Amino acid sequence: MVSSSIIAFDFGTKSIGVAIGQRVTCTARPLAALKAHNGVPDWLVLERLFNEWQPETAVVGLPLNMDGSEQPLTVRARKFANQLHSRFGVQVVLHDERLSTVEAIARLFKRGGYRALKKSQVDAGSAVIILESWFQQCPGGYYR
Repeated sequence: MVSSSIIAFDFGTKSIGVAIGQRVTCTARPLAALKAHNGVPDWLVLERLFNEWQPETAVVGLPLNMDGSEQPLTVRARKFANQLHSRFGVQVVLHDERLSTVEAIARLFKRGGYRALKKSQVDAGSAVIILESWFQQCPGGYYR
């Protein structure tokens, strides 16, 4: 059976937000925010996530400046994406993540005010936004 799970990441140097989604329904939900040390995650934790969800694709948010130019974090996110592909053999796609954190904060605040704005929820929520945005850009709701 082919998996229809897609895993998404909001890469950061201290925390990496994770969301899981289904390509059949084009829906996503937050999973976790993983601690990172200078952009390096605990690869054993990621291995457990990949084993549990068996995603067919990983979507990594690509941090760009508002004008579309790259920034230092862009290079690190690309490296993270390449490492995911090398370690887990899954297709990895990069997706523009501009304003995903702003949208995640707005959604969380609307649901629960300032108390809902925990860093881990924002990071995982950003991964949801990235994945939902990626689903929207896929023709017919299916990935390319």
